[in-house]
Amino acid sequence: MNVISLLNELILMPLLGFIIGLALLLMMRRIAAKLQRRVGPPLLQPLYDVIKTFGKETQISHGVIHDWGIILAVGGYIAAETLLPVPGMTGIAEKGGLLVLLYMTMIPSLGMALAASSCANPNASIGVARALTAMLAYEVPYVIVIFGAAYHYGTMSFLEILRIQQEQGMAAWGIAQMPLLAIAGLFAMQGMMGKQPFEIYVAPAEIATGPMVEMGGKYMGSLLIMQSFQYYTTAVIYVTLFLGGGSNWLDFLVKVFAVVAIPTTIAFLFPRYRTEDMVRLMWKWPVIIGLLGLAFMMN
Repeated sequence: MNVISLLNELILMPLLGFIIGLALLLMMRRIAAKLQRRVGPPLLQPLYDVIKTFGKETQISHGVIHDWGIILAVGGYIAAETLLPVPGMTGIAEKGGLLVLLYMTMIPSLGMALAASSCANPNASIGVARALTAMLAYEVPYVIVIFGAAYHYGTMSFLEILRIQQEQGMAAWGIAQMPLLAIAGLFAMQGMMGKQPFEIYVAPAEIATGPMVEMGGKYMGSLLIMQSFQYYTTAVIYVTLFLGGGSNWLDFLVKVFAVVAIPTTIAFLFPRYRTEDMVRLMWKWPVIIGLLGLAFMMN
């Protein structure tokens, strides 16, 4: 891989992740609007929101820790984007693997917690505590799913898993080979996105937006960018592990949007869970289903 190709991927992959992530955010907001019988946002509203927040003057700063926490929250996902195999761009992805990506997806939540904890606002502290508890809840089934996929395909390489599925066809897709792990992965994915019914760390009716209570201007804009990366990264991981990735961009995007739209549509019909309910749910059904999937594979 030459230097020019490397630089192209380093720039294009995060940029594409940001654009597709904004489209996913728009889709989720429109789905919520349809289910709630109200008018949804216009086509470019997520982009307008980012531009508007960055255009506002930021009057509150809580020091270096606050700023570096935001950088970690966004930077963790930017680094993760470069390790995701997408059609036509896999040069950097071959340098990493599932284990590296697992660590990368943990960094943003820790960065947001670091930034919010420096605000000395009780609402932010409550939100941080809930966010870290939620991460602890969904990481258990997520790790089981990652381990199960790696065990089944005999490799920790994202590219190798993708190659096996694409060469052998739909019968080799993870959802066909590991249906129980695919179900457990959907639960974990929904928790990672932090959307209903798992949006416990925001809960605007209870804790005044939680970690974001002191965030304005460029800080809020950065968190919106982080959220768009979050949706995209989570969806691509699932599509790569269980749906054979994408042979071209059309195939790839259809799978990504479907993976986000279907569980989101179902989840919007349920009220938000309490923190202890989320932990109980995540450590019960997804873990049990995932462990059963592992047991079937090992036999």
